[in-house]
Amino acid sequence: MKAKDAMIRPMKRPLLSLTLACALGPVWWLPVAAASPAQGPPSSQPAGRDTLNPLPPLPPAARLAVRGSPSASASASSTLEVPRGWEYSAPLIAPEVRGQNQSRAQKDPSVVFYGGKWHVFMTVKLPGRSTIEYCAFETWAEAHTSRRTLLEVSASDYYCAPQIFYFRPHRLWYLVYQMGVAGAHKMWVAYSTSPDIAAPNTWTRAQPMLDGGTDDPRQVGGLDYWIICDDRRAYLFLTSLDGRMWRLWTRLEDFPRGFGHCELALEAKVFEASHTYKLKGMDQYLTIIEENGRRYYKAYLANGLDGAWTPLADTAERPFAGWTNIRPAAGVDPWTDNVSHGELIRDGYDETLTVDPAELRLVFQGMWDKDKAGIGYGAFQWRIGLLTPVPAGTRSP
Repeated sequence: MKAKDAMIRPMKRPLLSLTLACALGPVWWLPVAAASPAQGPPSSQPAGRDTLNPLPPLPPAARLAVRGSPSASASASSTLEVPRGWEYSAPLIAPEVRGQNQSRAQKDPSVVFYGGKWHVFMTVKLPGRSTIEYCAFETWAEAHTSRRTLLEVSASDYYCAPQIFYFRPHRLWYLVYQMGVAGAHKMWVAYSTSPDIAAPNTWTRAQPMLDGGTDDPRQVGGLDYWIICDDRRAYLFLTSLDGRMWRLWTRLEDFPRGFGHCELALEAKVFEASHTYKLKGMDQYLTIIEENGRRYYKAYLANGLDGAWTPLADTAERPFAGWTNIRPAAGVDPWTDNVSHGELIRDGYDETLTVDPAELRLVFQGMWDKDKAGIGYGAFQWRIGLLTPVPAGTRSP
């Protein structure tokens, strides 16, 4: 998500097989689960885990191998294997046709499964402004036709690139995003909170974690702000469009205030949209970062959120996910050679941002690279789709 493009650089129910409207083409079926209350999880519920299984498990042939482990299940000494290839769905969320506030792009998705529904927060490009739109649905086949709500959390004409998670110490949902504010030297690291993810009118007005003022500890303003927590600290990661990823942290008990200790976390040929996750069952963290040009994702591993990041898949020839290792799923018409600003499907929804290394799926924004010719970034017509690993034994893309 470019800053102001770039504004201030300063199972209980049977499985269903459904299709979307012809304009979107076919999509894969996903299971429907009985709904549970949409409020914040009770304190007795397992940490950050919904009691419902949101996705069918990958078939054994599509589960990822883990080096150093005798089976596909992860262990503390294991190392993640990158998918050999991915298959992409048809576009699952495209701009809604409406009389007012017509969007030209759906982008920057952040996704959790909670209360029997998928909850998606995303950037929409409206006439004269960039803002956040929300929708919720039981199956991805219903995503495009689900009700859309623009989150009116600020009077700014630029607040976007959202991240959603449930912060258990506060028993609140947090929405973190970048926001342009007149007079600020850097974009706000903004946030809103809600006790009920399914009630979009309950989000609080934007407040700053960091306000871009003289006391802001960031060396650069950066963009695509990303929060992840361990058992002691909340970390803020950001990228600065120049090959650098930055890290700040605060004590868990001080969140969302107290961020400092700004330091360079990674310097490499990377661009934006760094997203960091805890690998389930492993003493490792995964960061995926987007590269510029024809967009694709690189991947890096670290043993801790305050540690050094080492390359796992960091070239166009061997990416985490990019045009060299994606193909359309069966029955899907080709529609993208870009894998941009994506969110891995999590193994929960809390502040630890845990993913299962054997069950990776990536919700992403895509479009043809040829369709970028002659227009600015803000006019790109992104759509949102889903990547699933190619099963072993089949020909890679």
